[in-house]
This record gives sequence, C-alpha cells and structure tokens, in this order.
Amino acid sequence: MRVVFYRSEAGNEPVREWLRGLTKEDRKTIGEDIKTVQLSWPLRMPLVRKLEGDLWEIRSTLRERAARVIFTQYGDTIVLLDGFIKKSQKTPLRELELAKKRNQKLRGKP
Repeated sequence: MRVVFYRSEAGNEPVREWLRGLTKEDRKTIGEDIKTVQLSWPLRMPLVRKLEGDLWEIRSTLRERAARVIFTQYGDTIVLLDGFIKKSQKTPLRELELAKKRNQKLRGKP
C-alpha cells in the first residue's frame, strides 16, 4: 500500500501541516504507526478502528495523550484525511465530518 496525504484544491496538505506542529517524538510515534498500517493493512484494534463507511482511524498513544489519524483506502493507496489530538472518549463529530467531506472530494462526490 502507498500512503499519501490528502491535498486540498488549494494544494494544502492538512495532515502533514498538523504533524509539523507536533514534537519530534510525537511525529516519530505517529509515523511508525502509519508505517505499520501501510505494511500490514488490513489491521484492526488496537491500532486501527473502523469509524463508518470507508473511514478508519489510526490510534496512536503518545506520552500523555492520544492522537488519531483518520484515513480511507482509495485503490491501493491509504489517504490520510485528518489528524488530531484526542481529548474525549468519542471521536469529535467535527473531525469526523471534516474527514467525510475530504473523502467525498477525493472520490469526486459533491
């Protein structure tokens, strides 16, 4: 599987930009988790959890918090749609809706 960052129409890569704002240690942990998914897809809990439809999340455990990267499979490619630091038990609706919108754009749906 290939792994790519979702790219907006303006050319931005939101997940890459989010990762750049994290510490080097956190980036390394999340990067290793993404690589595990890339090399071993399909995976399930505890590293990967299906959200809904064709959306999954990579569940990274950082030093004193948790990070999530929402992705979809598009052909033989994993597309990283959204990343965030988890602050509650449930995936925030805002983050899920954002990932859904990006997924729809990726697939050419309005």
